[in-house]
Amino acid sequence: MCVLDETALLDVVAEARADGHRVVFTNGTFDLLHGGHLRVLEAAAALGDVLVVGVNDDESVRRLRGPSRPVMAQDDRAALGAALGCVDHVVLFPDDTVDRLLELLRPAVHAKGTDYDDSTLPERETHARLGIETAYVGGVKERSASALLARGAAAAGATDPDVLWTYGAVDGRVLRRARAFLREHGWLDLRRLAT
Repeated sequence: MCVLDETALLDVVAEARADGHRVVFTNGTFDLLHGGHLRVLEAAAALGDVLVVGVNDDESVRRLRGPSRPVMAQDDRAALGAALGCVDHVVLFPDDTVDRLLELLRPAVHAKGTDYDDSTLPERETHARLGIETAYVGGVKERSASALLARGAAAAGATDPDVLWTYGAVDGRVLRRARAFLREHGWLDLRRLAT
């Protein structure tokens, strides 16, 4: 249960394979680890003897999820994954897909959550070429980090209630803090904005 660099991980996987152990690999951003992740990881671990988890580094998360992500730094995301009892090893990786890691590690199984299928899995050609078994695990996807972040943002917005904004015949709603900012900069004056 540790975070390894790729070189050390290759040695560990080779040793596990030499000892007759079945290596299972899964991957993700794990940005805000939640119960859905845990179900996927536990189900993936049940498919073999050694579970290796690839965690996207911060740069790849930004490319995949946008400039406001990740919420948690890569070292924290990797350490949380490694702390789970079902996970044997974690590796950070810089790529948008795990094709390169699959080439290096050659696991028996690549497990993914049920939000993927054969038509949406980016690594499907690598699986076919290398003979890697594909498993979709974890049950129906009921949670996502994006949904959790949206709920958190909504909860934060609830502490800043919107207020009615009327200017002439125009009615609208604006968050109280936003209205204060707009007023402070003179942007609530529609006539001034129009000119």
